[in-house]
Amino acid sequence: MSRSVRTRPEASGQALSEAYDTALLDLDGVVYAGGNAIAYAVESLATARAGGMHLAYVTNNALRTPDAVAGHLTELGIPTGADDVITSAQAVARLISEQVPAGARVLVIGGEGLRVALRERGLEPVESADDDPAAVVQGFGGPDLPWGRFAEASYAVARGVPWFASNTDLTIPSGRGIAPGNGAAVEVVRIATGAEPQVAGKPLPPMHRETILRTGAERPLVVGDRLDTDIEGAFHGEVDSLLVLTGVTDGPQLLAAPPQHRPTYVDADLRGMLTGQPEVTLDGDGFRCGGWTARAGAESLEVAGEGEALDGLRALCAAAWTAAGEGTCELDGGKALARLGL
Repeated sequence: MSRSVRTRPEASGQALSEAYDTALLDLDGVVYAGGNAIAYAVESLATARAGGMHLAYVTNNALRTPDAVAGHLTELGIPTGADDVITSAQAVARLISEQVPAGARVLVIGGEGLRVALRERGLEPVESADDDPAAVVQGFGGPDLPWGRFAEASYAVARGVPWFASNTDLTIPSGRGIAPGNGAAVEVVRIATGAEPQVAGKPLPPMHRETILRTGAERPLVVGDRLDTDIEGAFHGEVDSLLVLTGVTDGPQLLAAPPQHRPTYVDADLRGMLTGQPEVTLDGDGFRCGGWTARAGAESLEVAGEGEALDGLRALCAAAWTAAGEGTCELDGGKALARLGL
């Protein structure tokens, strides 16, 4: 099925919390960072929920169980039940269950979230390659996962046991900075075996399928901070997305985004769920949003005007994405972003 290439952020005359029935929210960098709530997150989510929007929390982190995630969110002041949490562990457990016999043994390289998800699907977690596993599953196991666990996975995979990964995010945010994620651990086993895992997490379809099955969303809005997981996942699922700038994505990355990484909407934080979104219009050879006009020059992106910096960023997105078409914008946006204070 052909799909038109997004060349500018879209407008919404309604608050996004009214235009969509379900928010599919990423956690790290969107709702919290380093375990603490991000500014405006608690209040914004409470307002969206009070207005009738269903809130679901979708994470690639397979370490914690839905109960543990829900408990953490509730402690932050965001009342959440385990049924409101969807993890990549659940998505990969369903993927495995569709390919192995009921009750099969699965070698687990990861944390309790994987074990709980496997048992939910009627599968038996085991710890050794010598336990005759029907599959190997690898998920984030925390900073203290022993090195020997990677060897255990490698032994089984080298014997031809099917290999699955909850996700392949190379990094994960922490309170002290950016740390290696499950993708880095997957690379260890890949190097040792030369094999390729089946992957379930964002941005791939098994995660989106799991989310829709568990939420029953009819008009979902993906809300995330990462272009290569949250926004690309929405692209593959053919649903709309809101990028918030409270996590890992910065201005240069957004302007250089290829089509699969271009969000429907862009806003500073979760307050963007509670408002409409401004229109970006063609203005001569440039694009106008609010008090700003942006255009693609010969070597760089340019912006002029005054007003809200986010409007200038939206206009710059339109100029960059239009110039790039189906590719990646290579024009320098540094001076334009500095003009906006971004």
